[in-house]
Parts: sequence; C-alpha cells; structure tokens
Amino acid sequence: MATLKASFLIKTLDSDVTGDFLSDLERRGSGAVHVIMGPMFSGKSTSLLRRIKSEISDGRSVAMLKSSKDTRYAKDSVVTHDGIGFPCWALPDLMSFPEKFGLDAYNKLDVIGIDEAQFFGDLYEFCCKVADDDGKIVIVAGLDGDYLRRSFGAVLDIIPIADSVTKLTARCEVCGHKAFFTLRKNCDTRTELIGGADVYMPVCRKHYITNHIVIKASKKVLEDSDKARTESCVAATI
Repeated sequence: MATLKASFLIKTLDSDVTGDFLSDLERRGSGAVHVIMGPMFSGKSTSLLRRIKSEISDGRSVAMLKSSKDTRYAKDSVVTHDGIGFPCWALPDLMSFPEKFGLDAYNKLDVIGIDEAQFFGDLYEFCCKVADDDGKIVIVAGLDGDYLRRSFGAVLDIIPIADSVTKLTARCEVCGHKAFFTLRKNCDTRTELIGGADVYMPVCRKHYITNHIVIKASKKVLEDSDKARTESCVAATI
C-alpha cells in the first residue's frame, strides 16, 4: 500500500520535479569508499595514483585532494617518494571542497582521490556525504597509525563505511623483512611531524620494539642531561 501511495504521489508531481527526485534516489547510495592504508614508504600514494589513472582511462571524471599541511615535495601536487606527481587541490579541510571546486563541476565528478587522509578531521563526514548522498567513488590513502602505533586521524574511523580496505606493507630498513610500522628517528613527541626519510623509517615488529627502546632511553639521557645542566646553572647563580 505504501508503495502504491508513493507511486501515485510521484505521478502527480511536476515532471521536472519528478525527474530530479528520481535522479536523486538513483544517485544516493551508488557511490563507494575504498581505503588504502599502511606505514610510511609502503606505496600508498603510488597505489592511489595508479587507481586514479585507471579511473581516468575508463573515462571517469576525477579530482585529487590532499592536506595543505603536506608541502614536502610540491604544494599543488600529490607526489610519491619516487617523485611521480599528479595535480591536486591542497585543502585545510574536505567539506569545503564542493564549493571551492564549483558545485556544477563537483556534480560532474565521478571519482575523488584523497592523499594523506590522516590530516583531515572531517574525513568520515566527507566520505559519507560523497559516497552515500552524492553517489561518487572515494579512494582514500593514509596512515593507519602514528609513530607510537596509535590510531592516526580518522582513517580507521572510515573502515566501517568502506567497500574495500587494502593494508600495504613496506620493507624494514633494518632487516629487509615486511614492515608494518613507522619508526620516528628523533625524540620529537608531536603527533603531527611531517617529514620523509630524514625523520621516519619503516620497520618490522622486532625492530620497532628494539629501536623504540633505544630512542626512549636516548630521550631519557638527554632529559637527565638537560635537568643536570639546569640545576648546575642554578647552583652557580646562587
């Protein structure tokens, strides 16, 4: 009975309104979310670009986004560690993209790629809107964990709404085995510390644990040294 009533209502609507309504129904839920994650140097950006170029080859309209925080290789391009680049929109947030891109142009997009997704606080909200409401394909690449192996940003938050999840691995710089984790080489404790091979290295579980112990010990030595130096200065002043 409810279906008959809905059908009757649609028939009584203006044809233009009906067309927009049916188009909206057809679009909703027709999108997809694909997640590519892993440690640094695991080829996430390379895999993302490969997927994006494949979508372009299939005739789909594509836009690439990345965080404006990432200026390591280029300001307006997604660039892999191997130097392969692709033009992109560098943004502080994702939800502003449709308006900045232009709503007409946005509506014509089929696929949106997002690199360095861990830096976007509105990642979950954006993916829901783009895939569920706007019927577009979203391909997301980002770190799943930080240097302490804790959840980084909202990348893990979008796993429940993802159509597919790809977990990549790198090669441990110490032993050459599969690397699942990112080790920070210095004692900086900021969660967001953007850098390349000068700051980070991919490692296996064994060498993450052993190197992390060494780094923590080194940090304690430095802290104790600074404390002793400060106390010495205070004593000299007195």
